[in-house]
Amino acid sequence: MAQALTESTILAPRLERPAETRRAQAVVPKRAAFWLLAPSFFLLFLFTYVPILEALMQAVSLEGFGGKRIGYGLGNFHRLFADTAFWTALSNNLVYGLGTVAPSIVLAVVLGVVLQEATRLNAMLRTVIVFPVVLPLVAVATLFAFVLMPGVGLLDYHLAKLGIAATNWLGNPDTALYAIIGLSIWKNAGYYMLFVLAGLQAIAPELHEAAKLDGASAATRFFRITLPLLKPTLAFVLVIAMINVVTQIDHVIVLTGGGPSDSTNILLNYIFQAAHQQGDTGRAAAATVISVAALLSLSVASLKTLERGMHYES
Repeated sequence: MAQALTESTILAPRLERPAETRRAQAVVPKRAAFWLLAPSFFLLFLFTYVPILEALMQAVSLEGFGGKRIGYGLGNFHRLFADTAFWTALSNNLVYGLGTVAPSIVLAVVLGVVLQEATRLNAMLRTVIVFPVVLPLVAVATLFAFVLMPGVGLLDYHLAKLGIAATNWLGNPDTALYAIIGLSIWKNAGYYMLFVLAGLQAIAPELHEAAKLDGASAATRFFRITLPLLKPTLAFVLVIAMINVVTQIDHVIVLTGGGPSDSTNILLNYIFQAAHQQGDTGRAAAATVISVAALLSLSVASLKTLERGMHYES
């Protein structure tokens, strides 16, 4: 008769590693981790925090003859606020931001929803839309200058067929800023569309299929399913768009240089002119501090507003 096997004879003995080996594999020496990260921390401090501290110091520094620092105070801010060119640049930047951020994001969402299906036509259209994104902003601005060339540009050529007279879009103070806004929308909408497409791919298709079975229309599915689930992506895109409003300057320098009559002079171009053309680094640093503070405030306020509806509700 076969003898019944006990549990001890069935289970193979488990091999135990020495305690020293387990500790050596599980614990990474903190000193080694510190030295591995030290170069990155040093470069981050050198190229990020040192310039920030230097800008803050220059903003509150008072300089005498020869650029020698003689004390600290708010004199640079007083001169900045007394400069009408600063308020013109600030006003232009607000108009530029209002004209680019929302239209670019809305257009990116529309393009992402329309072109999310994996077809050959959509792939070709996505390539065309993203083409300005991969080009340097200087190259895009140069192409745009040919499009807006008075009388012979592509835009005036088609407008002439409609009986509309040629316009100097970049040379007219009434239209120059709006031409810059149009270029920014064309450049940035394709970039934001990439993030929207990534967010759309993360949405489970079962949600739309269930909504279709319940008889929900395409508009209902978009506003009740797609848009709420896209809010984290849109919050990220919004921050990028607001940063671009303050940091993008290449197209302004290439197309208008801030003119005509300061009609396209935005804050970063004002800072560039004050620091490198006029040699007034104190006023430029004060304008930089104001710009960064305004950008941080707007970004935090926008994110707080979006966070209220960040969670999806069925």
